[in-house]
Parts: sequence; C-alpha cells; structure tokens
Amino acid sequence: MSATILLVDDHPVVREGYRRLLERQPGLSVVAEADSAAEAYRLYKLHAPSLVILDLSLPGPGGIEAIRHIRQWDRQARILVFTMRESAAVAAKAFAAGASGYVTKASPPRELIEAVAAVLHGARAMSADIARALAEAQASGGRSALDGLSPREVEILALTAAGASAGAIAEALCLSRKTIHNTQSLIKAKLGARTDAHLVWIAAGAGLVAAPDAEPSS
Repeated sequence: MSATILLVDDHPVVREGYRRLLERQPGLSVVAEADSAAEAYRLYKLHAPSLVILDLSLPGPGGIEAIRHIRQWDRQARILVFTMRESAAVAAKAFAAGASGYVTKASPPRELIEAVAAVLHGARAMSADIARALAEAQASGGRSALDGLSPREVEILALTAAGASAGAIAEALCLSRKTIHNTQSLIKAKLGARTDAHLVWIAAGAGLVAAPDAEPSS
C-alpha cells in the first residue's frame, strides 16, 4: 500500500534532501511541499496526504499552529514533527496539539524512516533523544516553564520571542490585536516575566527560540 506525504519546511534545499530520502523507500511518495503553516493547511486540504512531515520553525504561524489547524479540519490527520528543537517541553506541546510523532533533525535518517512507518500504522513515534528527554523530565518530576501554557499560548510566546509585533502575530493567526495583547499579558503573568527581555529568556530556556546574547537585567 502506497502512502502520500506532505513535506513542510521553509528551506527548499532541506525539503529536496528529505524528499529524496523518503522516496527511496518503497511505497512512499511526496505529493506536495509547503514552506509555511498557511500553505501546509491549503495543501493538506487539496491533497489529503497520508502523512504530514513538518518542521516547527516556520515563518509566521509556526508548526504548532499548523498542527492545530490541520487537526481541527481533519481529526484523523497524521502529523510527524521533524525539527531541530530538542526540548522535551516543546515536544509535549506538539503532541498536545495533535502530533503523532516527533523526530529531531540530529537523529540518524533511519529514525525518521522508522517514525514514518510507525505513524502511518497508527502508532506514536519519537526519536531516541526526545524519548530520553521526555523520560528524564518525567522521572525527575521537573516542570517546564511551558507546562502552564496552552498550545495557542506557546505559539504566541514563540512568535513574540522571535520579535514579531502584536499586529503581525494577529494577522498571522487571524486574531485581533486586542486578543494578542491580552494573551501576551496572560503569558507574562503565568511565567512571571518582568519584562519583554525576560520573556525572551524564558522562551529560550524552554527551547522555543535561540538564546539572546546578553542576559536581561532585573
């Protein structure tokens, strides 16, 4: 039985490399490629692929928003995250949004192929590094700064920490500026962030964005 794949990544060279890897496997065919969350949603509706493989770091609305949007339209959608983000907290939010698997780009190619097969058969899949990170977090009882945030709040936090304005976030997520401002205030309160710079540091510590060069002052 053949399986069709929608590949979502904002780097064309990366997509080309993984398209070749995937299509060397019997029964796998990449039917479409997207470079943004909006394009991923449009192409999912057009092609109804067996599987979506997507990066979380996308321009505008990120991968978690893409997962939420696709799953709202099709509750049976199978989505495999394939990303540089190795944070257990981010992986947990991706699963909460509806992802079926999570593989980091640091993993050997065989782990991606194995995860594809597992998700296509209805199982949950994780690369070894993420499985280990989640197990360690659970065993230690450690909490992430993201634990108290909803997937939507995580998406807004990621966009805010990446430097997007409230207006740009509102447009990207099809929400009002007032909703974005209110959500940003709620996120700050939940995280105990004193300033915008502090918020960026919290987001960086949770693996949502790269750490800034200088630590914020109190």
